[in-house]
Amino acid sequence: MTNHYDTYTSPLASRNASPEMLRLWSARHKFNTWRRIWLAVAEAQHELGLPVTKEQVEELRAVVERPGGITDEEMAAAERYEGELRHDVMAHVHALGDSCPKARPIIHLGMTSQDVVCNADWATITAAFKLIMTKTVRAVLSLSVFAERWCRTPTLGFTHYQPAQPTTVGRRAALWGYDLALAHGQAFERGPFLRGLRGATGTQASFLDLAGGRPDLVDDLERGFIGRFTSATFKAGEWICTNPHKVVGQTYPRSEDARLLAELACVAAVLHKIATDIRLLSNRKELDEPFESKQIGSSAMPYKRNPMRCERICGLTRFVMNLVGNAYDTAATQWLERTLDDSSNRRLSLPEAFLALDGALDLMHNVASGLIVHEAMVRKNLMAELPFMATENILMACVKLGADRQDYHERIRQHAQAAGMRVKQEGLENDLLERLKADAAFQSKARGGLLAGELDWDGVMDPMKYVGRSVEQTERFIKEVVEPLREQYGEAIAKLGESGPRV
Repeated sequence: MTNHYDTYTSPLASRNASPEMLRLWSARHKFNTWRRIWLAVAEAQHELGLPVTKEQVEELRAVVERPGGITDEEMAAAERYEGELRHDVMAHVHALGDSCPKARPIIHLGMTSQDVVCNADWATITAAFKLIMTKTVRAVLSLSVFAERWCRTPTLGFTHYQPAQPTTVGRRAALWGYDLALAHGQAFERGPFLRGLRGATGTQASFLDLAGGRPDLVDDLERGFIGRFTSATFKAGEWICTNPHKVVGQTYPRSEDARLLAELACVAAVLHKIATDIRLLSNRKELDEPFESKQIGSSAMPYKRNPMRCERICGLTRFVMNLVGNAYDTAATQWLERTLDDSSNRRLSLPEAFLALDGALDLMHNVASGLIVHEAMVRKNLMAELPFMATENILMACVKLGADRQDYHERIRQHAQAAGMRVKQEGLENDLLERLKADAAFQSKARGGLLAGELDWDGVMDPMKYVGRSVEQTERFIKEVVEPLREQYGEAIAKLGESGPRV
């Protein structure tokens, strides 16, 4: 047996994705799903009086529904068959037939491979989407807890990554959370469609022949299969789309894969933006992601405390975003009713998109739940720039005290430019306020100045005067966006438990 240290192992499995997501994309889960499809079809065929006996259905059910499903021995048998037949679906038809010899003649009756594969993919993708939906909301909730805690802590805002109007630490997190909630709402409006039972080129010719030329019986067969398969796969009331596609070739339209991956990529893009913001703020010493007591930031620089989890989020989500173009290529190159070059490609792109995003969402929950705010640095960085931002308020206060607006605009401009050059060229502190206070034009007449009264310098320099409706907007976000999501997903999130970075 090959030692696992001597062969390639996907880091998505070994380092990033959760056990829940790995199970959904496992070989055992896939082949158990195939078997449930064969059972559901056989049940529907028997009920409609087609050449499938009750004894055959019961034997098939006993094998398919036994605890644990497909055994290791059956998996190994299917691998041997595939080595001979070079066809994975037929390999599993034979392996299943070996386990239920009476049902062997009717397994896969009237079906083509994609009646199995596409419908099984629907089930796996739907379950994987449900998990991604839940984890996306969990990340929103984690960000909202942080937002609520810090909603009254003023901080420097940025546009163009240049100092701009102040906001609050919590309001910035609310912006992150809303962006992610918006991506969630857009991405999961509906699930994927089933392929249904359509046969080799989608025309249902084989099923029409099996039904004696009766289209109504073919429709009944497809409805019966869908009802049985979906009820055996998902609980009643769960988020699923049971509608089959209206018209298909041999497969469901591969543009559907592109749509699904684009929706995952939208969530990935938001995670990338949030993680990048945290990395930028870590550089400014305002935020730190969680850092364990024995964690090493650098092999050469012992002082380093790198935002490695956010960097990892960026790496994983960038991978997800770049898979979308691949899906568009696959959809564009499906000749006529179908070519097989989609198969090997989808075996990589579909599971890896979900596995990577799953890992990134776990990391974001971990980071948001333990994000550290360095209040002293937040205030220091804000106050270093606030004098510049306060100039308009100072100007208006001077006008109220009898000053000429145009004259004082020029006075403030000259002092501000001088203070700015002092900071940039000499590396010194911003002394704009000291310059203004020392200028007689900004003093009261009682002290030999030009103004009718004293300026309220402390009031002018209160950062909360410049954050607008940050607190109110954060509270509204929590009430109108977060609380409905918490109510809808609270039970599902509780079942996830706590999960952090695998390595």
